[in-house]
Amino acid sequence: MSESTISDYVRAIRPHLQRGVFRPARSRLWWLPAHLVIITLCIAALQQRTVPWLLAPLLSLVIGMSYAGLTFLAHETLHGAIVRGRRLRYLVGWIGFSPFVVSPRLWLAWHNRVHHGSTQLVGKDPDAYPTLREYRQSRMIRLATWIAPGLRRLRGASTPLIGFTVQSAHMLLEARSRGFLSAKQQACAVAETLLGIALWTTLGVFTGGVVFVFAFVLPLLVANAVVMSFILTNHSLSPLTQINDPLRNSLSVTAPRFVEWLTLGFGYHVEHHLFPAMSARHAPEVRALLRAHYPGRYQSMPLCRATAALHSSARVYKDATTLIDPGSGREWPALRESETSETHDSSAPMMVNGLAAQLVPPASRRARPSVPPESTRP
Repeated sequence: MSESTISDYVRAIRPHLQRGVFRPARSRLWWLPAHLVIITLCIAALQQRTVPWLLAPLLSLVIGMSYAGLTFLAHETLHGAIVRGRRLRYLVGWIGFSPFVVSPRLWLAWHNRVHHGSTQLVGKDPDAYPTLREYRQSRMIRLATWIAPGLRRLRGASTPLIGFTVQSAHMLLEARSRGFLSAKQQACAVAETLLGIALWTTLGVFTGGVVFVFAFVLPLLVANAVVMSFILTNHSLSPLTQINDPLRNSLSVTAPRFVEWLTLGFGYHVEHHLFPAMSARHAPEVRALLRAHYPGRYQSMPLCRATAALHSSARVYKDATTLIDPGSGREWPALRESETSETHDSSAPMMVNGLAAQLVPPASRRARPSVPPESTRP
C-alpha cells in the first residue's frame, strides 16, 4: 500500500476536528502536584517507618507509578500541549523527567525534532531497531539486540526494567556526535542531567541506603517498565518506511480507561504523531476520524496483545517489512494495516508477529514481498 505524509492526513482530518482541540490543556498541570504529594507522602512513610517493612514494596510500586505519571506529563508538556510558555514548559519537563534525569533540552532534540521528524526511517530515527546490515556492522548494536525484548528470552523480558534509563543516558552521550545538539547545547543538557543526579544523591544521603532503595531504586524499575511498555509497542512492531507515514510506522495501543487516564492517553500514538501539540485528551476524537477516513490503514490493538507480540518476535529488520532473528534465521512479518485495524469485536484474533508464530504453521512463516530491499533505501 502506498505511503502518505503527515500533512496528507492532517489536511483530511483537521477540518473535522472540533474547535478548541489545540488549546493548551492547562488543567492537566494538576497532575504535577498530585504526583509530587503522593511521592513525598510515600517517602516520608518509608523514612518515618510508619508502615511495616512488608508493605514497603507496595509503596515502591505506588511511587514508581507516580514517577511514570510524571514522565507522561513531561512528554505532553514539552510538546506544548499543556502550557505554551517556554520557561514553564522547561520547568515542568525537568521535574517530570527528573526520575530518569533526562534533560528537557535533550528530549526536545532527540524526541520532538528527530524521532517525530524521522519516525522509522533507516539511519535517522534514533528509536528504531536496526536493519540486518547495521546489525552485522556494529558490535554495540549486536549487544543491544542481544538484550532487547523478543524471542521469549528472559533477558529480553527484563530489559524494560532499565530500558528508558539506559536509552536516555545513551542519547545524552551521543547527542553531539549524532548532531542532535551543538557543543554548547550538550553542555547545558549535561548540566541539567547532573542537577537531577544531585537531587537524587541528596535524597539518598538524607534517607539512608535502605530507604533509598524503596524510595527510588525499586520505583525506578517500575517506572521504566510502565513507560517502556508503551514506547516499545508504539513502533517496534511496525515496518520501516521510506517516508514518515504514521498510519504505517506507528501503532496505537488501548488499555482499560483507568490505565489510559493514569498514563494521559500516551497509547494513542498514531494520533499523537499526527498532532503532537494537541493534548491526548482529544485523541479519541482523532481516532474516530481516522477509523472513518482510513478504515483499512489505522493500526491499533490492546496493549497486552501488542506486548505479547513484541516479546515473541525479533528486533532486527531483514527488510522494511520483515523482522529476523540473525542467529536462527527465523522471520516474522511486521504489522500490516489489514491485520491491525481493530474491529468492534476486540476479541478477534490478530495474526501478527509473535501471535502469528503461535497460530500459523511453520511452513507458512516465510518473508512476504516487501518494499524495495535495504540496499535501495536512503
